[in-house]
Amino acid sequence: MEQLLETDLNDCRARLIQAAAEVFVEEGYRASVERVAARAGVARQTLYNHFPCKADLFGEVVRQATAALLITLDANQQSLRERLLRFGAMYRDKVLSAEGLGFFRTLAAETVRFPELAASFYRNGPTQTAARLSVVLKEAMSKGELRSACPEFAANLLLSMLVGADRSHYLFSGDPPPEPDPGLVGQIIDCYLRALAPDASPPPTVPQRSTP
Repeated sequence: MEQLLETDLNDCRARLIQAAAEVFVEEGYRASVERVAARAGVARQTLYNHFPCKADLFGEVVRQATAALLITLDANQQSLRERLLRFGAMYRDKVLSAEGLGFFRTLAAETVRFPELAASFYRNGPTQTAARLSVVLKEAMSKGELRSACPEFAANLLLSMLVGADRSHYLFSGDPPPEPDPGLVGQIIDCYLRALAPDASPPPTVPQRSTP
């Protein structure tokens, strides 16, 4: 009985998170909790039992989307390139999808009025993504797979290469979101790996003067 109850609670929570993701994209952060509860097929009080405030619900939507993305970096048996390819493909798909672009528009439009929205997104999304990627890159540097550099800088560089200019293009150009393009992701990752490739040759030695 306890297991059935726990399953029901988890299912209800999952429905609320999915409903919130859809409603926030469609209506922005101003969407009422009643709309989210109705989309999930539960009572408003049930929503509040799981999430005391709307900011908590929004944060959980972002956290779960981020967790699904970061799983791609967990395959330690794969090469660094393979892991970054999987991560890069999913990252571009999420950020440049219609839902991802809609989420970004919601943030840009409503951050001033709802500062907790920006704080929750940044804490549960970009901060977690950059931190996990930094760990992976730092491990690669310690193994000699990448040249030694600041891991945080290396992580932010890769994230910018993956979506920076494209996100601006699809936000403002009016063009529809792009289709997934594994070939483009491969070009970006290979360019990144060449830029951070370890030095193959040892540093030049300075000749020592002989003493008379």
